[in-house]
Amino acid sequence: MSTLSGRVVTLRPAEEADVAALADIRATPEVRRWWRGDDDLADSVRADLGDGDLHLYAIEHDGRVIGAIQWHAEPDPDYRHASMDIFLDPAVRGAGLGVDAIRTLARHLIDEYGHHRFTIDPAAANSAAIRAYAKVGFRPVGVLRRYERGADGRWHDGLLMDLLADDLTG
Repeated sequence: MSTLSGRVVTLRPAEEADVAALADIRATPEVRRWWRGDDDLADSVRADLGDGDLHLYAIEHDGRVIGAIQWHAEPDPDYRHASMDIFLDPAVRGAGLGVDAIRTLARHLIDEYGHHRFTIDPAAANSAAIRAYAKVGFRPVGVLRRYERGADGRWHDGLLMDLLADDLTG
């Protein structure tokens, strides 16, 4: 994995030295609501780092880690696509940094890997994330009913969104 430069963010391969910062971001109530994980969030980040099928980047802005973005490829050539996920420090939300990170990763996956389609699956109630994904060109495909268990122990809906390379904005 190489370091990627966006308009205002840098995506670089996450490493052990990023674990504490990423765990701290994941521990904020605004992120933890959507990115739960184990009680030990540092172990959750380490598990992502150790997952050979997952490509995890630290997102940097102004020299500090502000979140993470990851992708996974579907290897079956008849269904080939990449899925993405992202979380950001709530202190930097609303400045377009997440949009820049998603756009930067999508362009890289198009140019370097030839991906033509991407999916992302936010919680259906996560309207801020859905708006950010739409700014990049993601479109709703359908509701994934009772898709994930929430911190309250109940099942909650997800929203499947996809993006075709031709629809990437900016």
